[in-house]
Amino acid sequence: MPEQYKQRLIIFTRYPEAGTTKTRMIPALGAEGAAELQRLMTEHIISKTVSLCNLHPLPVEVRYEGGSHKLMTDWLGPEFSYCHQGSGDIGMRMGRALEGAFGQGYETVVIIGSDTPDISTMILQNAFEALKKIDLVLGPAADGGYYLIGVHRETFSHWNAQLFSDISWGTASVLPQTLRIAKKLGMNYKLLATLRDVDRPEDLGVWQQASDPAQPPSESGLISIIIPTLNEAGTIEPTISDLKQFSRAEIIVVDGGSQDETPDIATALGARVLRSAPCKAKQMNAGAAAATGEILLFLHADTHLPKNFENSVQATLVRKDVIAGAFSLGIEADAGGLRYIERVANWRSRFFQMPYGDQALFFPRKLFHEIGGYPEYPIMEDFELVRRLKRRGKIEILPESVQTSPRRWLNYGIFRTWLLNQVIIIAYYLGISLRRLSRWYRREKGKF
Repeated sequence: MPEQYKQRLIIFTRYPEAGTTKTRMIPALGAEGAAELQRLMTEHIISKTVSLCNLHPLPVEVRYEGGSHKLMTDWLGPEFSYCHQGSGDIGMRMGRALEGAFGQGYETVVIIGSDTPDISTMILQNAFEALKKIDLVLGPAADGGYYLIGVHRETFSHWNAQLFSDISWGTASVLPQTLRIAKKLGMNYKLLATLRDVDRPEDLGVWQQASDPAQPPSESGLISIIIPTLNEAGTIEPTISDLKQFSRAEIIVVDGGSQDETPDIATALGARVLRSAPCKAKQMNAGAAAATGEILLFLHADTHLPKNFENSVQATLVRKDVIAGAFSLGIEADAGGLRYIERVANWRSRFFQMPYGDQALFFPRKLFHEIGGYPEYPIMEDFELVRRLKRRGKIEILPESVQTSPRRWLNYGIFRTWLLNQVIIIAYYLGISLRRLSRWYRREKGKF
């Protein structure tokens, strides 16, 4: 067998049938949309494979779930070989794929999936090159798994039974467990660049950045207003109703699992409703991933934007010295203590360029993706996003005020709520863990 044909690339994917593929995307994209995403992502990986083969000819096998040999051939073409993945967990299926390839005489085999659009021809070349000298190559995924595994024939013949055993597939422990096994067996290995999979609605931004043809076109002048919700049936109707009068606004509600009528109300009012995990950062990232406007504006469900906000937003971002903006804070209540909260918050946001999340932060969609979106923290996600923005340039605080509900101050006490927020910020600066901060914050709020 010629040298270049001693290598094989295997792609794991699924036939894009609505309702059976990318099921975690269905709440955001619908069954047909999720299947379409599967189709596009698989074709994206296939295009990378073709580019690699043009540089370095090698046989490619597609291991598939769903569909049939004929459907796969009609879809992706006859130049690849096709084989059903078979039963069992992903470890068993990868083991069979490797066993089949080595049984046909191949010396090195690399397996990839179709969920990681940032896999490049360079990464694939590096994997095959590394296998000339070492036993195992892994491409770490940001979620704790791996998007690529490359194995040498001799390595597999010695350790195939152990390599995929006792692995908690589908969890963040996959890569650490695999590395422990490799070390225990005395295998030398190489880790490639860490990449992000596209499995959940909040990951859609990764796909949009990786694939220009699939990226929704940014509509000039359109402002995408993203509203994360959780049981907001009592507040969402007036918020959306106020926004409907603006012709250049796209309203996206991302619900985190409401037990009330929030999604139904938002849908009836004409908003685009997505569903996501109950985490505000994930919800906002999912909304941004689905947005088509060139400007993103993040709005709380109990907050109302000022009149003519569109013109203010556009005029602010036209300025060359400004990269983002937010409105002044206004609280819909007459309590004297709340006027003090307003003054302090507005002074703080102007002096430090650190607006709160309820001040309707806005900036270009392109910039959102460049800074990585909201960090998926259980708390302080707004704070950290603003810190990242500050490193890019000036955040302008507009004189016009949003009007937000006073409910959290009135429910928990004005001074107590303010003090708790300041303590949390100080603790965050001191390096207290986010999980601990989140538990403490929720516990303290429960005392009020």
